[in-house]
Amino acid sequence: MRDGGRIAAAIQVLEDIDERHKPVRMALKNWGEASRYAGAKDRAWVSGLVLDVLRRRRSLGWMIGADSARAVVLAALAFAWDWPVERIAAAVDDAPHGPGALSLAEAAALASPQPLADAPAPVRGDYPDWLDAPLARQYGDERAPETAALAARAPVDLRVNSLKTDVARALKALSPLGAAPAGLMADALRVPAPDAAERAAAVETAPEFQKGWFEVQDLGSQIAAAAAGEIKGRQVLDFCAGGGGKTLALAAAMGNSGQLYAYDADARRLSETVKRAIRAGVRNLQVRSPIRPDALEGLQGRMDVVFVDAPCTGSGTWRRHPDAKWRLTPAQLERRMAEQDEVLAAAASYVKPGGRLVYVTCSLLAEENEDRIAIFLAAHPAFSVASIEIGGTEQWRTSDGHLRLTPRTADTDGFFVAAVARSAA
Repeated sequence: MRDGGRIAAAIQVLEDIDERHKPVRMALKNWGEASRYAGAKDRAWVSGLVLDVLRRRRSLGWMIGADSARAVVLAALAFAWDWPVERIAAAVDDAPHGPGALSLAEAAALASPQPLADAPAPVRGDYPDWLDAPLARQYGDERAPETAALAARAPVDLRVNSLKTDVARALKALSPLGAAPAGLMADALRVPAPDAAERAAAVETAPEFQKGWFEVQDLGSQIAAAAAGEIKGRQVLDFCAGGGGKTLALAAAMGNSGQLYAYDADARRLSETVKRAIRAGVRNLQVRSPIRPDALEGLQGRMDVVFVDAPCTGSGTWRRHPDAKWRLTPAQLERRMAEQDEVLAAAASYVKPGGRLVYVTCSLLAEENEDRIAIFLAAHPAFSVASIEIGGTEQWRTSDGHLRLTPRTADTDGFFVAAVARSAA
């Protein structure tokens, strides 16, 4: 495809999202199925441009002075991809492929964009207006820079699976992709974010991935899993295991000793966990499915660690899922808060005296983080805040002793981690 056709396709996909309220993955899939002539590079180019628009839609619209799909695509090419106006003009005017020639107003706006310094925080930070108050509560005057960091492309982080290999061998296998140590966590590697219009590194196609040598996992998620502490030989319950990413990280930390249980209220989310565990060489895992009403029978009060990767708004993952921030509503936030309270209360019953509960969200909002822990502690006097012993994370501690990671401060996805311990008496 020529550039004009790719630009027209990106505009079409964004219009599909706007008019039919489709998730970006579905809109891109529908376009791809209807455009069999588009090659892999074309699909990556269009997908990259659409996602970059969604990451920065409000600021792009402000700079160009319009918020239509066409306007923000043109703005992304100019201000995110650094295309000169002349290149944009030539591409869009490439009949019959392009979306049509630049108007005089468009050309002028691209040449002289409105400065972002004059824009309100939700525009500079690229988030919905209704989130301004919660974000201001959490980050104050730093809310726009914090959320702007979530509008950047994210790297591909990997966790080397110590059950199958070591870092040196994994680095050698991933050297064609430019992987390097990510820092802080000994088993964490990072492949840099791709340049504009380039595809992300296809690490899952590496033969060593199929052998279970490494898993795709954000560095922040790896740090969160490490908050479980020393768990070799222990009894551990991953209470909201989902697809099993943190389950596998916990398994590696346990070194196939002790017993690890994986549970999720949605049985469908556990469907890949067994396959992933087999590939990773995990031998101490029991998957407890909710299709059995007594799935967790016998585990009450027996767990050394209960790990709760709670359902949340996912605001900390906007770098990877930028369309999610535009679909998030106050009602969804309220539902998540209620679910978090329920999950915490349920998980607490499995912690043994002297045991530990680790609460994790990928959310930026105190409403899902500190507030939930405070309410939990008020209702469960047997529990108190426990320390999180992970070297190098001191600068990310909150005043309450929890961990808060953001792309701006920690170069990770956004995560909140709290640990509470049950009294031994």
